[in-house]
Amino acid sequence: MNRIGRERGWGPTSRAHFDQACSANGNLFLGDPDTVAEKIIRHQRLFKNDRFLLQMAIGLMSHDQIMRGIELYGTKVAPLVRKALAEDAAKQVESA
Repeated sequence: MNRIGRERGWGPTSRAHFDQACSANGNLFLGDPDTVAEKIIRHQRLFKNDRFLLQMAIGLMSHDQIMRGIELYGTKVAPLVRKALAEDAAKQVESA
């Protein structure tokens, strides 16, 4: 991020900035599929989003790493998110 930041005129990013961005309320979606899914679900419940956009090609990730991330997103993360959101919708119908 510091390399990109220098190119764009941003100030340096510290470890504390990175750790906050990776936290439950942060803006970076990093980790295993369960962690990423939980964060997407938490954000959707908070913001009521109807879509989620994720940029994976950032920094120095190889093509193979990006393709693996896309595979995990489609086969692990997305099904977990869909299931949780369907359960939320069913609970809303039941309580109505």
